Amino acid sequence: MTKAIETALYEAQAVRQIDAAAIAGGISGSALMQRAAEAAWQSLRERWPEARRIGVLCGPGHNGGDGYALAAIARDAGCQVRLYQWGAVPDTDTARPFIRAWRSAGGEVAPLQAALEASADVWVDGLLGIGLDRPVDDEVQGVINSFNARRHAVLALDVPSGLNASTGQVMGAAFEAQLTVSFIAHKVGLWTGAGPHVAGRRVLADLSVPHAAGQGVAPAATLIPAITAADLPRRRADAHKGQQGHVLVMGGNDGAMGAALMCARAALRSGAGYVSVATRSAHAGVMVAAQPELMVSAAESPAVLATLIRRASVLAVGPGLGQDEWARWVLDAALAAGLPAVLDADALNGLAQRPQRLGGTVMTPHPREAARLLRCVLGAVEADRPAAVRQLQQRFGGAVVLKGAGTLVASGAATLRCCPAGNPGMAVAGMGDVLTGVIAALMAQGIAPDAAAALGVRAHADAGDRVAARIGQRGMIPSDLIDALPGVLNP
Repeated sequence: MTKAIETALYEAQAVRQIDAAAIAGGISGSALMQRAAEAAWQSLRERWPEARRIGVLCGPGHNGGDGYALAAIARDAGCQVRLYQWGAVPDTDTARPFIRAWRSAGGEVAPLQAALEASADVWVDGLLGIGLDRPVDDEVQGVINSFNARRHAVLALDVPSGLNASTGQVMGAAFEAQLTVSFIAHKVGLWTGAGPHVAGRRVLADLSVPHAAGQGVAPAATLIPAITAADLPRRRADAHKGQQGHVLVMGGNDGAMGAALMCARAALRSGAGYVSVATRSAHAGVMVAAQPELMVSAAESPAVLATLIRRASVLAVGPGLGQDEWARWVLDAALAAGLPAVLDADALNGLAQRPQRLGGTVMTPHPREAARLLRCVLGAVEADRPAAVRQLQQRFGGAVVLKGAGTLVASGAATLRCCPAGNPGMAVAGMGDVLTGVIAALMAQGIAPDAAAALGVRAHADAGDRVAARIGQRGMIPSDLIDALPGVLNP
């Protein structure tokens, strides 16, 4: 397995192309199905070594054939195996040998509904495959919902049934698996949107498909790797603060000082040489008292703000900005400055009202902000996060970070970048302000906006995971994550 395959994420159609190329190259479809079943069985035994009763749910397609092949392996290993069929028995040249083998050995096949009254140590989901692009059948939805409610142990073959493998959208209902074994290549839908929740732990089995089978088939995204020293600028022994850049945080309107303060603190902890804040006069003294390393100014006039902007190398605009008259002229000044900038929160809301093309910027919307920018409903963004982030980048330019589970980064390149780290404990107000500060600080240190966006997303997520490992997910706050940033950014 090559490192490229380990980090590449493909849409369903692209994986089918690789599969077809492998068969055309001399590997039979039945051989691939056998390899898939063996890989899934090995993963099942590693995850549930004490399991003896295995229930296998099969559908009418290729995924169902994988289920029959695994059922035979489990039976031969001495397990008690029950197989449950929904719809017609798979009837392809690839699957038929495994159907015959199961039946010739006396294997029984019960209807899917019978699984609701049965018990097993582990259930194998082979109902629906990667080609699902419409809502799940009502009968299957009922079974899925029942299994999820009972929190059964589930291993999904290739993709949890009900999940769109290309978008990460749940098509009515999807199994919440504890383990998903993905065949040939990773599917992008397992890594973003609902995918990380329903897939559980994700394992890739490349089935020994030769690298040549994937030649010319472009991935939809690549996973953002863990940060190494090579990703960050090397600091000379005689370095001084002026060489590390000057971040100007613009925000902290009345009642929202904390957002700007967290952004500025994150920029400090991420290595910026100077961090200053342009905020409302009522907050200036309080903010300095809270973080004396900051240079805080009351920006109550365009002339004062213009002076602050001239001193900066990167702008971080939006945390606590608000949407009043002060916010409008602050945002206008930022957009007119021509400096590299990170736009978040109310800066994005302002941009949605007055759209314009951007250069040298990073936008960091959450899904609701993305919907405002695209002038669509929230559901449209969540239904296809890869498409949404591409549309944002094409419409506004620069680099775009679509936050959420499996955060996506789009730039001018055709391939998206997807963050494999982070955890649900980070779903708390203020985390986005921290991310803005991290990305701005990396840009201030000379990293290009698109690279800073990806590095910042990964650093932010890794810091969140370090905090979760130390104190748990529930109760994590942005300040915890800020304190963990130096450990991530000094690999």
